[in-house]
Amino acid sequence: MTSVTVAPQWVPTAQDIAQARITDFARFVESRHAVSLPDYRTLWQWSVDDLAGFWSAVWDYFALGERPAVVLADADMPGARWFPGARLNYVDQVIRQARTDRPAIVSVDEGGTVTELSWAEMLGRAAGFARTLRELGVRPGDRVVGYLPDIPEAVIAFLATASLGAVWSACGQDYTAKAALDRLGQLEPVVLVTTDGYRFGGKEHHKVAEIEALREGLPGLRATVLVSRLGGGIDGALDWDEASADDGAQWRTERVAFDHPLWVLYSSGTTGLPKGIVHGHGGVLLEHLKAMALQFDIGPEDTFFWYTSPSWMMWNFQVAGLLVGATIVCYPGSPTAPRPDALWELAAQLGATVLGASPGYVLACAKADAVPRHDHDLSALRLIGITGSALPASSSIWLRDNVGAHIPVASISGGTDVVSAFAGGAPTVPVRPGELSAPYLGVALEAWDDQGKPVHGVVGELVVTKPMPSMPIRFWNDPDGSRYRAAYFEDYPDVWRHGDWITVTDRHSVIVHGRSDSTLNRHGIRMGSADIYQAVEQLPDIVDSLVIGAEQPDGGYWMPLFVVLPTGATLTDAMKAGIAATIRTEVSPRHVPDEIIAAPGVPRTKTGKKLEVPIKRILQGATPSQVLDTTAIDHPALLDWYAQFRR
Repeated sequence: MTSVTVAPQWVPTAQDIAQARITDFARFVESRHAVSLPDYRTLWQWSVDDLAGFWSAVWDYFALGERPAVVLADADMPGARWFPGARLNYVDQVIRQARTDRPAIVSVDEGGTVTELSWAEMLGRAAGFARTLRELGVRPGDRVVGYLPDIPEAVIAFLATASLGAVWSACGQDYTAKAALDRLGQLEPVVLVTTDGYRFGGKEHHKVAEIEALREGLPGLRATVLVSRLGGGIDGALDWDEASADDGAQWRTERVAFDHPLWVLYSSGTTGLPKGIVHGHGGVLLEHLKAMALQFDIGPEDTFFWYTSPSWMMWNFQVAGLLVGATIVCYPGSPTAPRPDALWELAAQLGATVLGASPGYVLACAKADAVPRHDHDLSALRLIGITGSALPASSSIWLRDNVGAHIPVASISGGTDVVSAFAGGAPTVPVRPGELSAPYLGVALEAWDDQGKPVHGVVGELVVTKPMPSMPIRFWNDPDGSRYRAAYFEDYPDVWRHGDWITVTDRHSVIVHGRSDSTLNRHGIRMGSADIYQAVEQLPDIVDSLVIGAEQPDGGYWMPLFVVLPTGATLTDAMKAGIAATIRTEVSPRHVPDEIIAAPGVPRTKTGKKLEVPIKRILQGATPSQVLDTTAIDHPALLDWYAQFRR
């Protein structure tokens, strides 16, 4: 597949470029390093050619304090050593942004009730909760965990924990107690912060029984701190309001090493116990300052709203808005309640300037015939962020036509692994439908062929050839680093293989084709599943889809396409013919499926990723329990349908 010219749907004006923070950063670098950086492409090239120069410039530009003379003491992957001797704390950068003219956090519920927390209240409560944690004996390196929805208390608890040099980890309350234990139980935490439940989709979800089961599985707990939302009680729990009371004491943070653990995030857990991915204070701080200020152009005048959950790295990414003085939004409700365009309505109500969502949500709005620019006042909105999977070109064009042609779409692709993006948008680079505008600064991204050679204009394996500060410092319970190396460095020694198929175009944009471990390989011709989904899911009668390429015991290759139809609809021969014709003309004649089958749904991880590989293994004969932990997915009962279909 060669890259073709795609007309931009948004092009930055001369004024956009002049006013962008990234332009100011480029001038800063030019003055310090005697280089000429007239555009994003040259800035990116310099950032990967001179990693030490780039990351020292990020440190200095954001005035993070005294910087060690040595920036990158060891560039080997894994195990790169950044800023040896540095002492800092992520929370110090948040404290520096405190102001009185705008709130730090805006919290909203499904009913539209809005609560604002000032910077003083957020930081005061964080200081109060840090005091309580100290009184409980929490020290640097101890683990504090959250079982919480996307509420301000989760942000405050994280800030308090990090300020002490303790380690934060959390998951949302859509996880069962078992799924939460599979993650949080690995850490042997000393404090649990939780709430008695949440409201979602117009219903109350009471979680007291799950919390009790979770506590039983965490024998090292010294305390449970309860945020009361639905009136439930937990025996022996500390009251959040008392535990986080602001007593006016001086805020004190613990300065820690650059690679001191900040938080533990988790792999999806669909193929075994979730891997605990440990990130350090310094690496996250630098990476998120770069992403917020330079790639997204977010600053003190912004209201940053990404629809997310503490189970997903985008929650951590949104909290980073505080690092640049932005107001962040907490919303624990449904994105489609009471209407499919609920997020757009909330964005209008809150005056959001940056709104983040998923391709699936955009597609649902398109199929509901929503026209947000007509139905809601989105005059404040200046940027749309998209992640979770590849954004089809048709959905990007829908955003242009139905939200606003003047609003750039920053489609990003990265991962929990680096708690950031490898590629995405930049305020000085055009947006083209179906493409990520460019690799992120400091990310030595390439597409490699089977021989490990860089390729342009054709599909290749996404690799990162040089270290990033936010790469994991280690996996939890992986003392010799073997699991970490196996996850990213097994195929190409000393080079990070991420597991995505991408095309790097001649104009330096990036097209994401899907996971390389679920590649469709028909007659030796490889195709990413995302290309099939982009073609099929734009059809009006298709709600969702899943395509699998399954090798057969006799050497054959079976490629079924499962489609989800609207309630009450029937898959007819004419519909099958239309789907096949769409794939033949828009994707590839070689990748027309062997069968098109109506399915009741497509199972996903809690963060929205389709379970292509587990379903493939089920269709090849494995049982659901053999291929994944069913508590890690959204609708476990669907697995039984696929298993029964195979039988």
